[in-house]
Amino acid sequence: MHPMPLEPDRATMTEMGRLVLDRIVDRTARLADRPATSPLPPRAEADLVESFLAPPPDRGGDLRTLLARLDEAADCALETAGPGHLAYIPCSGLYSAALAEFYNRAVNRYGGLASVAPALAALEESVIRWMAREVCGLGEGSGGLLTSGGSMATFSATVAARHHRLGEDLTGGTVYTTAFAHHSVAKAARLAGIRAAHIRTVPHTPDLRMDPDAAAAAIRADRAAGLRPFLLVATAGTTDTGTVDPLPELAALARREDVWFHVDAAYGGFFRLTARGRDRLAGIEEADSVTLDPHKTLFLPFGTGALVVRDPAALHAAHDGTGSYLQDMRTAADVPDSARLGPELTHEIRGLRAWLPLHLHGVAAFREALDEKLDLAAHVHDTLSGVTALEVPHRPDLSTVIFRVRPADTGPAAAARADDASRRLLERINAHRRVVLSSTAVDGRYTLRLCVVSHRTHHDRVTEALEIIAAEVKGLAAT
Repeated sequence: MHPMPLEPDRATMTEMGRLVLDRIVDRTARLADRPATSPLPPRAEADLVESFLAPPPDRGGDLRTLLARLDEAADCALETAGPGHLAYIPCSGLYSAALAEFYNRAVNRYGGLASVAPALAALEESVIRWMAREVCGLGEGSGGLLTSGGSMATFSATVAARHHRLGEDLTGGTVYTTAFAHHSVAKAARLAGIRAAHIRTVPHTPDLRMDPDAAAAAIRADRAAGLRPFLLVATAGTTDTGTVDPLPELAALARREDVWFHVDAAYGGFFRLTARGRDRLAGIEEADSVTLDPHKTLFLPFGTGALVVRDPAALHAAHDGTGSYLQDMRTAADVPDSARLGPELTHEIRGLRAWLPLHLHGVAAFREALDEKLDLAAHVHDTLSGVTALEVPHRPDLSTVIFRVRPADTGPAAAARADDASRRLLERINAHRRVVLSSTAVDGRYTLRLCVVSHRTHHDRVTEALEIIAAEVKGLAAT
């Protein structure tokens, strides 16, 4: 067999493309029927993993055979693209975004410096401006950059806040967040040079929101002790429960105390496209910076995050840098260099995977899909609230519903038994492999969570999930 040339001819490229396209279309068309979890038993899964740890051969292979192997690898996973994925925060991935990425990777334009591909850099900047100004309401002059995800966005926001408020001396720098903040918030602070002992966990109210009075007291106490409060991080849709912190009150507190106000809206931010979401997420427009994850509630592929800021100059001041080998690069008019706004010099044109779907489908299609998710979550809450054996403690702010088995009695022993029953309930639900749910801990209690985000999840699959839950609650009671 002749090795595959690194530069195949037109006919070969066409054949290769059709082989891949046919498989992708077939897989996408069958998503509704695919199991929500890996169909492989543990031993077979381990064998498959071991086979993929092998190094590449010296001589090339057959594309059809290799694609079949890739199908095996893709099947050995949670079906995150399908309608039954109701765990964590689903990232379903639009087909149109996949087409955009195929085009993007093939033309392979560099996006770190705008002058290298100015029109494509402008395309990406248009996506960022839309997110900053129209989605988040940060106003004219706001901007930002697309990142690999919410973690990198939060890290860059923390670096900008640190540089803006503390300068070069980080002594005493202190950050404020809650127990329900995403763990990337504390990680970003540590990576930015803030001592773990100076990352404050602000108490939350009974409805799981940051307590503004407790935050104010913590800031005042730290300042009186000689520390330097500089960053307050609120969450617009927590990963655990989908809860939105009291953003207007926290924004006012940040202004009074002269600290940077960051909102982690990785999950919740794009719900602002809807009327209900804009009402529930009021206050984001007061933020200094906002983390967004288009690969969540804009349904884009994994690896698509965003950081938007009120004043891009603060990002530039914290991240700018260059080298003599870049001296020939000119500055593009009206389009910033993403490399000077974040830590990455190497930056593909990430905006195309958002630009093409937004222009192809229109913003209204996304708004309608997100409204549907809010409706479905409300339906889940109302239905599960009618199951006597379950506790459904909070009406969802967004599209995550939490529930657990109700204790038969009061006291720690009864709560522990209920937690054990909730664990077994989750196992029984997920064993159907039609849907997959996940769990978390809320104030020390084992809690199940059902999150409706995928653009492929509709009323039929949610109804099926509710029927499975109800049946397994009865089955659990019978054991």
